[in-house]
Amino acid sequence: MPKDISIRSVLLIGSGPIIIGQACEFDYSGSQAARSLKEEGIKVILINSNPATIMTDPVTADHVYLLPLNPASIEQILTEHQIDAVLPTMGGQTALNLAIECDEMGLWKKYNVTHDWC
Repeated sequence: MPKDISIRSVLLIGSGPIIIGQACEFDYSGSQAARSLKEEGIKVILINSNPATIMTDPVTADHVYLLPLNPASIEQILTEHQIDAVLPTMGGQTALNLAIECDEMGLWKKYNVTHDWC
């Protein structure tokens, strides 16, 4: 797939709390996705409610938000940053459910965020 040069910033939604033996692959994949996006020159804004993950290390993303994973937190970030696209697929079911809820509320459309995954 060719690079979409219109995407200059991405909101990456994390998976929240990790239970021992569960969901650590989302933390790893999310941190690798952030790294790859940054290497492509794309600004990464990350939200995760769990501060005890490698994903929330300050060098992983350009902006890290340790906030509850809910639509109010997403809207707060959308008002603070010009987000071009959202990437919820690195945060497992928690991130996917949140992204769908935000879509049903019309947040992605309101803030002109690409959300081709839904």
